[in-house]
Amino acid sequence: MLDHDGDTHLYLQIAEIVRRRVGELEPGHPVPSEADLQREFGVARTTARRAIHVLREEGLIYTVQGEGTFVGAPNEAPREQRKTPLYRQIAADIEQRIRSGELRPRRPIPGETALLQQYDVARETVRRAMALLREAGWIYTVPQRGSYVSPEDSWPQD
Repeated sequence: MLDHDGDTHLYLQIAEIVRRRVGELEPGHPVPSEADLQREFGVARTTARRAIHVLREEGLIYTVQGEGTFVGAPNEAPREQRKTPLYRQIAADIEQRIRSGELRPRRPIPGETALLQQYDVARETVRRAMALLREAGWIYTVPQRGSYVSPEDSWPQD
């Protein structure tokens, strides 16, 4: 339980709670994401990010971009490698939704915020997925309007 009126910053209180949890886990075990901490404690993303930063600076956890945050030091214990990076999994899922007709040509795809919530990933992960889809020709972006499914004749050929 967080003490919102106390003299200790919320991010330090969260860091202490997570520190205790981390002490019970094996090196390489995943740690809750910033979004998970944000939901669990009802705090702003910045507060959750600061708590993670404290633990990272202490060397208790480490983060691998696109994969997550883990207990220990990066070289301390092997973690199970993802076969496909998360941004590629998201791009493949959206591509499948386009192919199946769920997302139709010249119609908007879900916005960045919706995709963040749907896949529970960092903003940069969603942006990388979108860039991959854009480069392949599955989507196009209209400034100040959003991203749309490309016309079918523009889709990549298998």
